[in-house]
Amino acid sequence: MNIKVDRLSKLYGSQFAVNNISFEVKSGEILGFLGPNGAGKTTTMKIITCFMAPSEGDVRMGEYSILTDAETLKKRIGYLPENNPLYLDMPVIEYLAFSAAIQGVAPAQVKPRIKEMVRLCGLDKEKHKNIGELSKGYRQRVGLAQAMIHDPDVLILDEPTTGLDPNQIVEIRELIRELGKEKTVIFSTHILPEVEATCNRVIIINDGKIVADGAPSELRKQASGAEVSKLKIEDGNPTDVLQKLRSIETAALVDFDGRTFTFESKKGETSRRQIFQLCVQNNWVLTELSPIERDLEEVFRNVTMG
Repeated sequence: MNIKVDRLSKLYGSQFAVNNISFEVKSGEILGFLGPNGAGKTTTMKIITCFMAPSEGDVRMGEYSILTDAETLKKRIGYLPENNPLYLDMPVIEYLAFSAAIQGVAPAQVKPRIKEMVRLCGLDKEKHKNIGELSKGYRQRVGLAQAMIHDPDVLILDEPTTGLDPNQIVEIRELIRELGKEKTVIFSTHILPEVEATCNRVIIINDGKIVADGAPSELRKQASGAEVSKLKIEDGNPTDVLQKLRSIETAALVDFDGRTFTFESKKGETSRRQIFQLCVQNNWVLTELSPIERDLEEVFRNVTMG
């Protein structure tokens, strides 16, 4: 089910939490929704899930609108909120049965869906315990299970890996990727390597506005601008190597450490051919010549600071 966010705004008094944003998410796409605290991520997700009404704009999923079809859409959406509210005195199985009932799962399908969620979310060893007896990581798994119990078309996950250990994060990441093959998934996180490993696309929001939108690789490339290369040269006198490298017209030396050098080319130019030719002319052994890409963390800082 496709999601179309159209000129969406949310005002608190005179302050915009979300300010006229528009974007689309296609079925089968996993969208990472990023931003600093207070940027408007959670507000946007609450509006998409029909938990909160917008001040202006609309969100459409398929043929339905949050303004006129909220009750229908709630049945098609799975939502894991940031604080993951759970009934701590209920056993896991009982809670999932309760969640299935309020989501309108057919009685004959409740037990099969619970069994499937226990398997998918790795809850088998904990399924008969009260939720209050579980670790934070397992509580998060219970929250994921309730979000998926009714087999929704759209999954909205707000910080789904909070409190999980590294092994659990990998497991949930794999689960999200698998679900993303059939469902539309939007999830927010502050763990940027997780976004790169999971998402087809990233939107970064800051002060209620979208400041970046694209595949992780596209955002890194856009942020990098000039070509940056790392090279390692064996043989040759280091002082002589350094002096001759500085003579390259298409690039500037930005760092060096012994025989390892980092170059930044002038915008729109490449210096790798000149570097290679210089090494050949001087009989230097070039053991490394590799591009350096900015990581998503640097992209995030660039678009949300200053």
